[in-house]
Amino acid sequence: MPRSPLPPREGISATALRAPGGKATSAKAHLPVPETIGQWLHDEFPTATEAQRRGLLSTGQMCDELGEPVAWDDPVSPGGFYFFHRPVPAEERIPFDPVIVFEDEDLLVVDKPHFLASTPNGRFVRECVVTRLRVDLGLPDLVAIHRLDRITAGLLILSKRVETRGTYQRLFQDRLVTKTYRALAPLPPAGLEFPREVRSRLVKPRGGRQVLEVEGEPNAVSRIRFLGPVDPPSPRRAVGEYELEPVTGRTHQLRVHMASLGLPILGDPVYPVDLCPDPYDFSSPLQLLASTIDFTDPVTGEPRRFETTLRLG
Repeated sequence: MPRSPLPPREGISATALRAPGGKATSAKAHLPVPETIGQWLHDEFPTATEAQRRGLLSTGQMCDELGEPVAWDDPVSPGGFYFFHRPVPAEERIPFDPVIVFEDEDLLVVDKPHFLASTPNGRFVRECVVTRLRVDLGLPDLVAIHRLDRITAGLLILSKRVETRGTYQRLFQDRLVTKTYRALAPLPPAGLEFPREVRSRLVKPRGGRQVLEVEGEPNAVSRIRFLGPVDPPSPRRAVGEYELEPVTGRTHQLRVHMASLGLPILGDPVYPVDLCPDPYDFSSPLQLLASTIDFTDPVTGEPRRFETTLRLG
């Protein structure tokens, strides 16, 4: 997909929409091409009013790949990409802020708080690290180069410059980054030995919240060390601290693997039982923290190590 010719608005990137037809491989290549932009938008957004559809061209600044504005009666470019700013409603503020750990010309490293999403996703578009920092720091090109669950806290690396972004992203794609997490969970029962490596096949069913362990070739690997009982001990239950290293990067991997050992991470609202939590209930944060990130900088060749400033508990 070509880069959007529209800059972010209020920190929110423009939406990309691909037209039907064209010779390139796409999910819409087999569909008939509407005669006009207006007809195409009617087909794409059948429940919207005509005023809302026309608003995508005016207030949404709809344009083609070259940044040229389009009109309602213009012909559709088969298989072409079009960009526009969709209306984004206000969101109730998440009352926690990211803290800058490191910054240079290319990278911004922050400690992401619990409950604040990393990137725009579903319900949270404005209330996420990327959108907030784009606005607060005046960095419209800021992009997160790896994932961190909304309810997980700790280190998140963002790219400031398009020119070097792909180089840093490939570090994560090629598994050249070592990440460790800290977690609080029940003390291990007698006979469960550490350190240990957990391997399993994880699958996320369509429409489900939980990631499931299923039979088959493992696609998720986690290394787990028991660091000892929490000191002072919890008055309600025996709690231990663990160091977790995800060798692979599957969704919810560490949370699923800890639950599979009978050691669900404290405060986890989804594993082993999905409690369908209110995203604005901040009373019980997940006790999982992205604590260190190590890699060799592909631009400078220097070793990089970042450590969180946050603590569990």
